[in-house]
Amino acid sequence: MALNPAPASTDDELLDAYSRTVIHAVETTGPAVVKIELDRRGAVGSGVLFTPDGFILTNSHVVAQTSHVRVTLPDGRSARADLVGHDPHTDLAVVRLDGSGLPWARLGDSKRVRVGQIAIAIGNPYGFQHSVTAGVVSALGRSLRSQTNRLMDDVIQTDAALNPGNSGGPLVTTTGEVIGINTAMILPAQGLCFAVASNTARFVASLLIRDGRVRRSYIGVAGQNTPIPRAIARRFEHARGALSLIDGRASGFGARSGVLVQSVEPDSPAAAAGLSEGDVIVAFAGETVSGVDDLHRLLTADRIGVPSAVAILRGAERRTIAIVPAEQRTVAA
Repeated sequence: MALNPAPASTDDELLDAYSRTVIHAVETTGPAVVKIELDRRGAVGSGVLFTPDGFILTNSHVVAQTSHVRVTLPDGRSARADLVGHDPHTDLAVVRLDGSGLPWARLGDSKRVRVGQIAIAIGNPYGFQHSVTAGVVSALGRSLRSQTNRLMDDVIQTDAALNPGNSGGPLVTTTGEVIGINTAMILPAQGLCFAVASNTARFVASLLIRDGRVRRSYIGVAGQNTPIPRAIARRFEHARGALSLIDGRASGFGARSGVLVQSVEPDSPAAAAGLSEGDVIVAFAGETVSGVDDLHRLLTADRIGVPSAVAILRGAERRTIAIVPAEQRTVAA
């Protein structure tokens, strides 16, 4: 006997289900979304409480110019909060509101996010407190330039509308889990908005709470991406089999591009190692360097004070020098 198919849901029923889903997410996470006001007149951003004792995630560009902000909760309570630390390279910051038993949102696992799933942004666009927009996750694994010109990886793209003032607010799932910290929109384009993934935010926040900063190493050069002349690349490619591997891995001399050193900071690790303007860096600590972004990714905290073999081209000559990266204290490369 043939089974009768289940009756199709009406449009109204589908819309009601969608509405209930968004409402649930907002009711779950919304109480933890705060308005952040700076001493500078008219400067407003957003943030999200992620612990019951008052730690708030927001954007570095929202709070970088001050050590104190005023935080307003959705229930109207307002108090001063202190900057714990910020990381301009990932555009993330943590501020601390004195209190306990505060509403807080759970950071989800951004690796479980899928393209097409519903994404809900909560924030304070243009100062309109606790505004909600909804859309979908448009893409995953995007890269975006921070204000320091470093590349932020694993960025979530969404079409949930963002405006100035949304910065620092959460991007959440239908269950109310925070999967991103809203950071940027592309103007005048519509529907091109971006959030720093929650896994990145969790990692950076833990370092900011512990140390007040994210430690990175630096060598003290300004550089730009440059192609390696084809003839030189071919010559080194043919000779690569006879070369000793740097750190037992890659020599970098088969690379097609590298980092052209434009200047070397005085008294920097690069200056002490003899790196010169015009050199081309093609490998660092056994890893191929095809551009500035590769070099940035390799200059991690565990490289501080550790001698690292750097493969360079100086004219048509290949060389390997040892550089001891120092801890980066500024936003310089």
